[in-house]
Amino acid sequence: MADLDAKVSTGKAAGAGVLIAACVSALVVNANTSAVTILLPAISQDTGTAVDTLQWAVTGYMLVGAAVIVTSGALGDVFGRRRIFLGGLLLFVASCVLIALSTAGAGVIAGRMIQGAAGSTILACGMSLLSVDSSGPAQMKAITLWGAASAAGAAAGPLVGGVLVEATGWQGLFWIDAAIAAACIPVTLLMVKESRDPNRSRSIDWAGTALIAVILVPLVLALSEGSDWGWASPAIISCFVIGALGVAGFVYAEKRVSAPLVDLALFRNLVLVGSTLAILIVAGTINGLMYVLSLYFQDPTGFAMSALQAGLATLPAVAVMIAITPLITPVALKIGPRQAVALGFLLSAVGFGALGFAKSSWTYGYFVIPLVVMAIGLGLANGPASSASTSAVEPEQVGQASGISNMARYVGGSLATAATATVYAAAIANHRAAGASDADALAAGLSRSAILLAIMAGCGVLLVVLLGRHRLHKVSPGATAAAYSHTVPVAAGD
Repeated sequence: MADLDAKVSTGKAAGAGVLIAACVSALVVNANTSAVTILLPAISQDTGTAVDTLQWAVTGYMLVGAAVIVTSGALGDVFGRRRIFLGGLLLFVASCVLIALSTAGAGVIAGRMIQGAAGSTILACGMSLLSVDSSGPAQMKAITLWGAASAAGAAAGPLVGGVLVEATGWQGLFWIDAAIAAACIPVTLLMVKESRDPNRSRSIDWAGTALIAVILVPLVLALSEGSDWGWASPAIISCFVIGALGVAGFVYAEKRVSAPLVDLALFRNLVLVGSTLAILIVAGTINGLMYVLSLYFQDPTGFAMSALQAGLATLPAVAVMIAITPLITPVALKIGPRQAVALGFLLSAVGFGALGFAKSSWTYGYFVIPLVVMAIGLGLANGPASSASTSAVEPEQVGQASGISNMARYVGGSLATAATATVYAAAIANHRAAGASDADALAAGLSRSAILLAIMAGCGVLLVVLLGRHRLHKVSPGATAAAYSHTVPVAAGD
């Protein structure tokens, strides 16, 4: 009887196989994602492709991930989570090989877009496999490990990427990632049990998946090329029109399918809307900043850092966000979730705003405090928003709410990176045309990009209106840790 009581109190522990496969793959995917921006200058030099074009290696990854992440989870529920997870691993290995063998930017970009589908599938199905293989407090222990692996990968990515550029060339990252992902395949085959959701409709919303791409591709293209083509040009206007038609088509389609990608009725929940927008802004500003900082730090007229030095230079921001994870929930419980989100965005706006004063005379020391303030702010905003996005809905809607939040991370990253890259390049070109030195023009590009990100963070403060008086329940550290890369379903009262 005592043994039975112990099992009830601790829940079912996840098996070693599913823990290894899910956590190792999450670490690799997140490390790969955060490392790529550090590699862009080296890839540009090796392939002869402009960095502005290689921006699609970042935005394309996130764009495809946004379209696929919810669908991959649905495929796992219907056809088997292990089977779809294995498909994600195989696709990830193939994309790594394609990128590593590419001698032109087009191959890198195509490989990264395939990798976006693979990475989102691995994260979505890996989390599902952990959830169904465990229960109770033991389940949250498994999620804590998964979240820690994800956070560690995100933090280590720029540093690992920098080390590998100098030791093996930029291709080394993708060969090593391919090898690690490939090693997860036999572990999954031999040690992970298959699982499905027998109660879920077997209908897959392919139309919704395609329409997400129809919405995002022209918007990212417009944000990327607007300054070159002209914001009032027929091409840019056409992009916005196609995007708007895609939105109308998506709403029409989602109302008519039996198992919609997104339950549109959830958007009547203002707390969910506010928290999803907060998640979108956090993901967008982090990715936008890391993109321009990696270029600025490595530019010969900037700090002329090596890839390794640039990786180390961007580490404080990610490391601080991870370090404050244990403090986020206690602070949010003490001051309230909407106050925590507002304070977080206010701090991050101040950090970005400080970088808006960047000058060519600045040394690296000028960047450290703004980066730390920004990281604390975004970490404080992200945790409560991620928890609120699922705890504010009915228990049967938690999965859908989680999917919406995870899609928002990819949408925010793709749109904000494209916009930031455009502002960065346009400011540099305009200042050079006005007679500024290369160093001053480069600093102006960073400054204008930081101002854009400060405005985005400032808009996040206004989300307190949507978040209302939602009460944040105590959240497991695992959910908070995982929130940097994935929203963990958290029901009210958990």
